[in-house]
Amino acid sequence: MNRRIGYGLAAVEGFLCWVVVGFSQENMTHVDNKVFPNPQRPAAVFQHEQHNEAAKIEDCGECHHVYKDGKKVENETSEDRRCSDCHGLKDKGAQPGLTKAFHLNCKGCHEKSGKGPIMCGQCHVK
Repeated sequence: MNRRIGYGLAAVEGFLCWVVVGFSQENMTHVDNKVFPNPQRPAAVFQHEQHNEAAKIEDCGECHHVYKDGKKVENETSEDRRCSDCHGLKDKGAQPGLTKAFHLNCKGCHEKSGKGPIMCGQCHVK
């Protein structure tokens, strides 16, 4: 049983290494976490272009969303801004804080689609 778990973990790690090395994006390799005063984990590994190709995401607003009066604005994106431009470190009313926003957007999509990493160490690689 322990061998199976070990092989499974090795396969996941191998896959993540393959994704990271095999599909490098121009400049972005990690989600920027400089805004956090004392990050508890390393920045999440994220290869932007390769992620979108694999996930078949063509609409930038899918991730780079814009909300107005609590409703998502269709056909408008925030791709020219950083997540921290809108999301503070703490929740503000209905707007989630930055950590929660990342997890709701990224992990939430992975859970909904049944694809992609959902465990902490799969994104926050030491």
